Amino acid sequence: MSERPARGGRHPARRLALQTLFEIDFNRADPKETWQRGAFRAGLTDEASAFAWDLVEGVLNHRKELDREIAQLAPEFPIDQMARIDRNVLRIALYELRVSGDAPAGVVIDEAVELAKMFGSEASPKFVNGVLATAVGGREQPSA
Repeated sequence: MSERPARGGRHPARRLALQTLFEIDFNRADPKETWQRGAFRAGLTDEASAFAWDLVEGVLNHRKELDREIAQLAPEFPIDQMARIDRNVLRIALYELRVSGDAPAGVVIDEAVELAKMFGSEASPKFVNGVLATAVGGREQPSA
């Protein structure tokens, strides 16, 4: 039986970051332990794992300002009533757009929409796209 090769790239890393933040949001788990367990299960490369941790740690460190911005961008959807997946997809994307800034806005938005398709409800991709388009100046207000 051969060992499966480690997975690299930012998409699987963003997926791990989302899963980690969702679990933390849901059950107040230890962030580092949750991330390490997820990175092991996902079989990520060291580089991809490190990128995922940077996202998790960055979102956790900036959560209050990220949530404030989400609340301003989508005032008709109170942050505490928003689906946990949508909220965490938006936190990751806004963190990348506003703080880390090492990926183009279009890439960040596309990745966020893909995560919303993968893990969110039927309405999640459109909602996430609308909020992030508003964040980068593309539209007036997001629709549900």
